[in-house]
Amino acid sequence: MFNFSIARLPRIEFGTGVIKKLPDIVASYGSRILLVTGARSFINTSHWQALIDQLQQRTINWQHCVVAEEPSPALIDDLVKTYADHPLDVVVGIGGGSALDAAKAIAGLVKIQRSVMDYLEGVGPELPYQGPSIPFIAVPTTAGTGSEATKNAVLSVQGKNGFKKSFRHDKLVAEYAIIDPDLLASCPPDVIAANGMDALTQLLESYVSAKSKAFTDALAISGMHAARDALIPLYRQEGELQTHREKMAYAALLSGITLAQVGLGAVHGLASPLGAFYPIPHGVVCGTLVAPATRINIQSMLAREPGNKALAKYLHVAEILCQKRFVDPQSAYNALINLLAQWTSELALPRLSHYGLQETALDKVIANCRGSSMKTNPIVLEDEEIRQILLERI
Repeated sequence: MFNFSIARLPRIEFGTGVIKKLPDIVASYGSRILLVTGARSFINTSHWQALIDQLQQRTINWQHCVVAEEPSPALIDDLVKTYADHPLDVVVGIGGGSALDAAKAIAGLVKIQRSVMDYLEGVGPELPYQGPSIPFIAVPTTAGTGSEATKNAVLSVQGKNGFKKSFRHDKLVAEYAIIDPDLLASCPPDVIAANGMDALTQLLESYVSAKSKAFTDALAISGMHAARDALIPLYRQEGELQTHREKMAYAALLSGITLAQVGLGAVHGLASPLGAFYPIPHGVVCGTLVAPATRINIQSMLAREPGNKALAKYLHVAEILCQKRFVDPQSAYNALINLLAQWTSELALPRLSHYGLQETALDKVIANCRGSSMKTNPIVLEDEEIRQILLERI
């Protein structure tokens, strides 16, 4: 637990109003920038015009591209080609995980002019990435993926032969992560729900990860406290919304830090093929599967590895999220699973069949789920156990 190394992290600027620091931070890298945003989350707010005005005052030459959905390798290659002849000093990603991942990949490839397919894990030649990358600044407008703190650019090809894979390297980590909770004010309830459950799942899975360490455990615990207190009221738009946004932005950031250091688990292992083969938003996969995956993990460890350290950790998570002590471990496990299922219901997260998944297709999903995330699940799950996770939410 106390023998660990920590991979590179961005410099982090966190707090209400820190978006105002972005123009000066950008200017410190040069006068030629590429802004990569989502379709609506930022450019339809007053923050967009304020940023443009500040860039113009500093005579910064900016270009803008929009990433409206989960980025594909073809989109990244097209954008890299588009901006290859435009000298850039810095790439700024502003938006949800899709915009940040696209900006991250563009920054890593625009100087070397190779297809991102050359570097994606699990597909293509998997060439070693050597750079150079140009500086990347991450400005999240949602609270979920934690992409602002990771070295992963997740790219997807959807359909029968689709995939969801990462272009990852330490050179892709943001120079700055600028996290302003005020930017979450434009998130609709369904985005709050899906992204919030993504963050919570990342915190939970990294906490029980086979590679978990004391350093990341402390962060994951802190993040779970924040998500517990803020997610449901933020979704309902009840109470002190600014405080809720601060806590969810904090939880999402910590989830990105912890997953980058120690990995995730079965839910994210399944999210890869499900998001590739079906049009299922990533956060929806996380939110709808976290309860059954937790149940199967606990049952499997009790049956085959009763000494697994993650069992005690699940008990601690139950105490954190349920805010009570339990007289015995099984009561704690049951309460945790029930609470996660209750949140899935309260947040109106749809079943997987809503997106077309049928029982006849489970073999294909299971055959493609054993990527990097599944390797850090606290126990190696058998195919039939994975099937049970999926069957519970079809």
